[in-house]
Amino acid sequence: MNIELTAQQRQIVGTVRELTQGAFIGRGLKWMDGSFPWENMRELADIGVLGMAVPEEYGGLGLPVFDTALVLEEIGKGCYVTAMAVLGEVGVQARVIATYAPEDIKARILPGVVSGENILAVCMTEPHAGTDVPNYRTNTQVKGDRVVVDGVKTLISRAPEAAMFVVFTRVNGVPGREGIGCVLVDANTPGLSVTGNYHTMGGEFLHEVRFENVELPRENLVIERDGMKKLLSAFNTQRCLNPAISLGLAEGAFDESIKYARERTAFGRPIGEFQGMRWKLADMYKDIEAGRGLLYRAAAGANPFPDPFLAATAKVFCNEMALRVTSEAVQIHGGYGFTDEYLVSRHYRGVRYGTLGGGTSETLRDLIGKRLMKDGDLGDGILSRVLDSH
Repeated sequence: MNIELTAQQRQIVGTVRELTQGAFIGRGLKWMDGSFPWENMRELADIGVLGMAVPEEYGGLGLPVFDTALVLEEIGKGCYVTAMAVLGEVGVQARVIATYAPEDIKARILPGVVSGENILAVCMTEPHAGTDVPNYRTNTQVKGDRVVVDGVKTLISRAPEAAMFVVFTRVNGVPGREGIGCVLVDANTPGLSVTGNYHTMGGEFLHEVRFENVELPRENLVIERDGMKKLLSAFNTQRCLNPAISLGLAEGAFDESIKYARERTAFGRPIGEFQGMRWKLADMYKDIEAGRGLLYRAAAGANPFPDPFLAATAKVFCNEMALRVTSEAVQIHGGYGFTDEYLVSRHYRGVRYGTLGGGTSETLRDLIGKRLMKDGDLGDGILSRVLDSH
């Protein structure tokens, strides 16, 4: 498969690259205390990045998943915290609002997403259930023209900054997959509170969000039926955008390693002249290129959402590849690689999130294996039937 970027794609990637390399890398250390990168977000809003998932009629760019993945890859090369903040504006929550929300909510919220004024948070994980979505306990009860939300979500990104929460919830207490829906909750709604704070090894904070008798208009219940199916369809987008950040982190660490191997000397010559170091760099490069091929294939085929098999495969590989590459980058930098001041250290910590969020590697391996058992055809070639069957 040959993917040739369009002039528009090259332009936006080039603009984001200049901003990342010129500003974001230099500011990266300041966000490690959990501060939200407002400065970076405003600059990205100015060039349209935060509106990539917002339809044009609300001031956005309305770009496909592939373009969004390219941009997150570039931001990831320089700053994990900023990439994760942007993911919240171009990922599941923005697309849920753009696809399912009533017109008045779209008109009120989406232009602010484009400008950087409205930060979005998606609420999925609960204290007892992460990947196990059918066992969510948060419930939204329909009462005439109103709905009432009760429950607790945890490990939520951007909660203190959020203007709106996209909350996946049980509806009317219906058990299992069939009972999952989605409700939109404004941050200033009585009964909503942001409580627990968890500082992550990547630098940002995650939070607990409580809903206690939160009353909303019925129209805020944007997904009442087939919520699990719609959630998983939308989440295949996240399974391309999460690994795009991992790919960028690996590339950023690799670039730093090349520079360091050329500049750092030992025993009278650059360390890159030693075979052991050259082999490390070679393995890092081949892993990055393999991951790029898998990810670009999955993202480019999205219509409008990626194929779940391809997205899962790309995510597992890129997440785990980035762990290997960034670990080797720290090793190449020696003791300096263990310090906060060096980019490879921050990338190594940030990349650890990838295999945990958006579906764990264990869950996705099982998904891939089930698909192969159901549709794989050894006679015609494993992938021929798997990919033709979606």
